[in-house]
Order: sequence, then structure tokens, then C-alpha cells
Amino acid sequence: MSTAKNVPALFGSMVFNETVMKERLPKDVYRKLKKTMREGTAIDADVAAVVATAMKDWAVSKGATHYTHWFQPMTGITAEKHDSFISPTDDGGVMMEFSGKELIKGEPDASSFPSGGLRATFEARGYTAWDPTSYAFVKDGSLYIPTAFCSFTGEILDKKTPLLRSMEAVSAQACRVLKLFGKDVRRVTATVGPEQEYFLIEKEDYAKRKDLIFTGRTLFGAKPPKGQEMEDHYFGSIRPRVAAFMAELDEELWKFGIFSKTKHNEVAPCQHEMAPVFTTVNIASDHNQLTMEVMKRVAQKHGFICLLHEKPFDGVNGSGKHNNWSLSTDDGENLLEPGKTPSENAQFLLFLTAVIKAVDEYQDLLRISVATAGNDHRLGANEAPPAIVSMFIGDELQAILDAIEAETDYTEMVKTKMGLGVSALPDIPKDTTDRNRTSPFAFTGNKFEFRMLGSALNIACPNIMINTAVAEELRQFADELEGAADFRAALIDLIRREVKAHKRIIFNGNGYDDAWIAEAEKRGLHNLKSTAEALPHYTDAHNVELFTRHGVYTRIEMESREEALLEEYYKTLRIEALTMIDMVREEILPACISFQHDLAETVLRKKEAGIAGGMESGLLSEVSDKTETLYRNNEALEQVLNHTPVGKVQEIVNYYHDVILPAMDAVRAPADQLETLVGKKYWPFPTYSDILFYV
Repeated sequence: MSTAKNVPALFGSMVFNETVMKERLPKDVYRKLKKTMREGTAIDADVAAVVATAMKDWAVSKGATHYTHWFQPMTGITAEKHDSFISPTDDGGVMMEFSGKELIKGEPDASSFPSGGLRATFEARGYTAWDPTSYAFVKDGSLYIPTAFCSFTGEILDKKTPLLRSMEAVSAQACRVLKLFGKDVRRVTATVGPEQEYFLIEKEDYAKRKDLIFTGRTLFGAKPPKGQEMEDHYFGSIRPRVAAFMAELDEELWKFGIFSKTKHNEVAPCQHEMAPVFTTVNIASDHNQLTMEVMKRVAQKHGFICLLHEKPFDGVNGSGKHNNWSLSTDDGENLLEPGKTPSENAQFLLFLTAVIKAVDEYQDLLRISVATAGNDHRLGANEAPPAIVSMFIGDELQAILDAIEAETDYTEMVKTKMGLGVSALPDIPKDTTDRNRTSPFAFTGNKFEFRMLGSALNIACPNIMINTAVAEELRQFADELEGAADFRAALIDLIRREVKAHKRIIFNGNGYDDAWIAEAEKRGLHNLKSTAEALPHYTDAHNVELFTRHGVYTRIEMESREEALLEEYYKTLRIEALTMIDMVREEILPACISFQHDLAETVLRKKEAGIAGGMESGLLSEVSDKTETLYRNNEALEQVLNHTPVGKVQEIVNYYHDVILPAMDAVRAPADQLETLVGKKYWPFPTYSDILFYV
């Protein structure tokens, strides 16, 4: 029998959280640290020194011997360098020390991280700076201190710093708007709950496939007899081994103070989801990075490999990460909560209008924020939102905005209950609007769900875009309304004008319908189908103006990020192409040749026995033809890869998208056909049938 878990005691047990701070810090130091965490004020050296000692003593009590400044470079994952607490003593021994200076500042080598041309290889110095708004924690014998990362010359080289800057921007402008409604709010915080999808496969199968090892996805694989068409995996009974993994995952995440709430099977075989409760976006970003790391580690303990690639298997759903975003004041008011009568909630309608305007004016940035080589395989594939950015707001809010635009009265929708026709079952309160899973940016009651994110993505990127874009619209609204003689009249006029100007971004229909593509084009919406098409818009003039105005990025920092993202795109495809070439040459072709050899022997023996024709001869001919095609296409792929242009990074990216990707598709097609013809004992690695339907 399982032992009952004391979850409240377990939760946050490895985190230097407020409970620990209260216990271990002097009252005045605790108050100063809390003020820094709450208001973003600077922390002085004396306070840092006291905090460092308390943090070290607590970490040592949890088994830590080292500390690390934990940061998020432009690789999209986390980075860490570990130093021990030991300090030599005069008698040849050691003592455990940790100073305020060591807490506040670190100095990792910055030369080998992506910089988009900001730093040369020989320019190695970089700095990490403690982020006191995100709790430190102990993991694997080290004290992990969340930090920002910058170069010797001050340019930011990470994803945390611009996220923090964007949070400051949206807070400042939201507070201005709320003041107009008579509210004295010191801080408004963006909150996020990122739903994390993933696949679990057998460790042994993973080890036999170079494509999964090197690229995170399968580059070959014929469609199995069954996929997800029976719709029997979604919310289905969880397999015992998977349930055991999920149980341990929950426990490990709870120790780190991560609000792991929901777990279930997803649509595709072997696909699952974990969803946390929402929290401050900076903490949510740190938590999600840690969640992905813990998922991988716990999976291996249970004989699994956790795949976080956006599209590990062709023909079944890929994995996303739904980003549930909202704004909350420092006293807990959700600014996207419509209330019982949203048509009379002017404050809500103004913030709703700001989001609508932001998504319309910066739809290119939202698309760019989720643009990766992996996510290109997922978006628009009848399992994820299309690459066209649009918004779903539902019937009720649509009717309210229509009435405002038309200057007509609005009749509130009556909330009803839905009877199920069984006396023993209670009536269910029915919402005033349905949900739309095909919408990239959907209102879901008191938040917006940005559904375009790929499962491996660092959520800092899209939230930087959302925060800053909304901050800009709120700035414009505040500038206009602060000088209004009649605030109420000016407010209604503003909402009416902006709804009319930006209603093109609202689409409550089926985003998978081909008719929507034509309709979106008529509306003038972007359709940036690939990363190669999307990324060049990063540094468009209006985007540069947005980020520089709000102090989130400098122009140079934006240019460097665009280049780093472009490099990541073509390097990803290069690794995939090289892996594909190797697998064909070293595994698939030898398997096909071996099968043909044995098949030819059978044909020969039958002829010698006086048996003419037969299926073996036809099969041998078909396998031989397809093997020749595979060989030629593989050689062609290698040839075009070797002729990659040398020059501007955008030219290289276009070449990989326009030339390398089609060449890779030409290799995969005959290989997948051969998998269905060649005997199973000859095929060199596990198939989709083997991987997706383990017992």
C-alpha cells in the first residue's frame, strides 16, 4: 500500500521561500527583502550579506555543498556553474562561507553562449545578477540562485532580463490606467499558467534511434495501422507505469514549490499533459524551465525518455504549451475578470480593448515568439492553431463589442443551467460562450490562452511580447484619457474607435477551415507560415520602436536576437539533415540490401526448383527500385547540404527552408515506403508501431 503524503509539508520544502525567510532572517532584513520582491526596489549590500549567510545555512541543512547562479541564456534552456561553499582556514581545514557579493554577482564565461554577434569568442567576460523576485532552491546538492545574465559591455544575453523589463513596463502603464478609475495600485503583475504537453517512450527504443537522440524527433517512420483516430487515449485510463511517473513528478515539483495541479493523457498515443496553477510570469517561467528538466530526470528513473519536441512523430499530434496569461493588481484583482455584468464593467472592457489592439498591431511579434524549426511542423496541422494570429472572445463579449460599435443597447445574456435528463444528476451551470481550441489567442473566462507555443519553448519569449505590446496600448490609452474633460464619454469613444479599428483580428470560427486562410488575407492579417518567413520581421521599424520605447530591448539587442534565432533555425535543420544522411547510409540501406540478398536467394532457389514467378520476384523488384531511389535522394541531400551558401544568415535560412527541407522530404518518402516492405527482423530501429504502442 502507498504511504499517505503530507503535501502541505512537502510543498516548497526545498525552496528558500517566505516561510524560511521569516524563520531565518532578522525582521528588518526580511522587510527590506520583501519590499524588493514586491516593488522591484534595489537591495543594498548589507542586506544581501545577511541574506547570503541565512541562505547558505539553510541550504547546507538541506544537504547542499555548492551554489550556482542559474540563468537562461539565448539557448532557450538553463545554464549553471557550480562553486562549493568551502573556504580554506589557517589550520589547513575548510569552513563553509557564502558572501553577499557571491549572492548578488557571478562571472560565468560568456564567450560560448549565443550572442547574435554581440560578443566575439575571445570576449569572454559575462556577469550574472541575482533576481530576488524568484526564490532560490536546493537541487542535487547545490543551492540554485535564479539570476539575470549580461555581457561585460552591459548587453543582455538571457531571456529573464527582458521578461523582467516587460513586467515593469506593463505594470507602470496599467497602474496609470487604474488611477483613472480611482484606484491607487502600486504594482500590476502579469500572471501565467503554462500547460505542458510531452511524450513518454521506452528508454530502450530511444537508444536505438539516432534521430531521437540527435534531434528530438523521428526523421523516418511509416504510419502504423492505428494512430489517434479512435480518440481513445485522450483523458483515458493512465497506465500504471505512467501513473507512477506522474506521481513522482508531482512530488518532485511540489518540493520546488511548483503548483503542479492537473495531469492526464493527451490525444496522441504516449502523449500526456501537466498543468500548473498560474503564478507571476517571471516565477512561472523559472518553474517551467525546472519542470521540463525534472520531467526528463524522473522519466529515466521509470525507464522512459520524456520527449519535449514539438513534433516527435509524424501523423499524430505534436506537443504544445498553452500560455494562460492575465494581469493582476497587488491586492489580487484580476483585470481580465469580466464580472457578472461585463457590459457594465468599463475597466474590464478597456483592458480587453488594449489586448485586442495589441494582438492586432503586433501579430507579427506573437508569431515570431513561437517560431522554431520544430514548431513549424506543428502549427496549422489540425492539432494546433494555424500560423495566422487571431483572437477568440466568444459570443457574449462579441455581442457587447458589437453593441458598443453600433451604439445600441446590449441585453445581458441570461446564464442558464443545462439538464442532463437523468434525475440523479444535478443540472450544470452553462457558460454564456463555448471554447475554441483552433484559436491561437483565446479568451477563456478571465485570461487569454496563447496556444501557439511549442512544448520545448522557453515561455519568457512570448510573454515578453505580450507584456510589452499591451503596455504600449495602455500607454496610449492613458495618454489620451488623462487629459479628458469627460472621462466616461472619452472612455466609451476610445473603446468604440479601437474596437472598430482592430476587430479584424477577432475570429470566433474554425481556424482549421481553409476558408479562414482566404478570409484572413482579405482582412490583411499576416500569414507567416514558417520561421524563415517570420523572423525577418523581428526588427521591423514598429517593433524596434515598441521595445526601445519601453526599455525592454535596445536596437542592438534586438538585432542580435534576430540573428541568434536565425542561426538556431538553420543549425537545427543542418543537424537533422546530417542525421538523416547517416541513418540512411549506415542503417537503412544496409538493411534493405540484406533483405534483398535473402529475397534474391529465395527467388533463385524457387527457379532452381522449377517454380516460376511468384510474389518474391515482384517484391524484390519493388524493394530494389525504392532502395535505388532512396540512395539517389540521399546523395542529392548531401550534395545540396555541401553547397550551402556562405553569406548573410537570412540567405542561409532561406536556402535551408527552400532547398534542404524539400530534399529531406524526398529522402524520407522512399525510406518510409521501404519500412512497410522490408521484413521486420531486418529493419534497423524501432518503428512507430513499436514505440507508440508499448504495453
